Amino acid sequence: MIEIDAILDLIGRNHSFLVASHAHPDGDAIASTLGLTCFLDQIGKKVVAFNVDGIPDELAFLPGSAQLISDPGKLGTFDVCFVLDSGNLSRAGEVLRSHCAKLVNIDHHPYSDPFGCVNYVDEQACATGALVYRIVERSGQSISKDLALCLYTAILSDTGSFRYSNANPEAFRIASSLVQAGVSPWHVAGNLYESRPIAQIKLLSSALETLTISPCGRFGAVFVTADMMSAAGAGPEDTDGLINYPRSIRGVEVALFFRQEGSGVFKVSFRSKGKVDVGSLARELGGGGHHNAAGATVSGEMGQVRQHVLKRLNELLPFAE
Repeated sequence: MIEIDAILDLIGRNHSFLVASHAHPDGDAIASTLGLTCFLDQIGKKVVAFNVDGIPDELAFLPGSAQLISDPGKLGTFDVCFVLDSGNLSRAGEVLRSHCAKLVNIDHHPYSDPFGCVNYVDEQACATGALVYRIVERSGQSISKDLALCLYTAILSDTGSFRYSNANPEAFRIASSLVQAGVSPWHVAGNLYESRPIAQIKLLSSALETLTISPCGRFGAVFVTADMMSAAGAGPEDTDGLINYPRSIRGVEVALFFRQEGSGVFKVSFRSKGKVDVGSLARELGGGGHHNAAGATVSGEMGQVRQHVLKRLNELLPFAE
């Protein structure tokens, strides 16, 4: 793979590295960031991990999480910045340009912007963590238990515990090798799924009261407002996974989750079971993502936003039959 060889050449010829991923990070973003950071540290490079929104609580068990920087003002200068899982540089922060001589884009999102001097993009990969695994594998370096833990978490998270359509043969092959390297699947699953704060469960209770199903039965939605989060003592990180509840309903082809980010501003997340390309809809709305998982930020009042999005889904429905 030409891109992997180019990345390894950059690593070999440079000394200092910054590894960053997109804002509002998910498991793949953080775990792949910490995994690549671990690898670079393992081979004796100066490396710093960065995410503008820091580490979600459920990922704080990952090695290196305590050292991740979230304040751009604390960053120095680096030879190379790896931007992971971001689609475009703005999702990770345009400020990264001023801290690095070179940018490298490593991503598995379709329509990923070629903003790097090397752009290693493979939308067939199950997770960005799988791309990091390929780099490590190509290097010939051994995989430490800490590195294995990060990459396993990345793949587990982005495949929905191997339930989503991106749970391809490579995902299982990599996961198997990482378990052989010392990862305990029970340990990872326990931290990700069985250590939830009470505020998250309270917010779930409120969110489920907003559950609506379209008259055709093909679309299901839940929403969370700023007031609901405040009442539950929850934050945006506590909304992860809420979209899976309408998605799990029999007959629902597309699930939606609306989260208020400010006055008149909503983050809209989409999950499709395959018949509707929600990635194209998200890009139309100024966002991005995959065929089956995508999101966008939309301005307007809640009723207007929901009406507009559902109208577009109804227009797409005939093409999904």
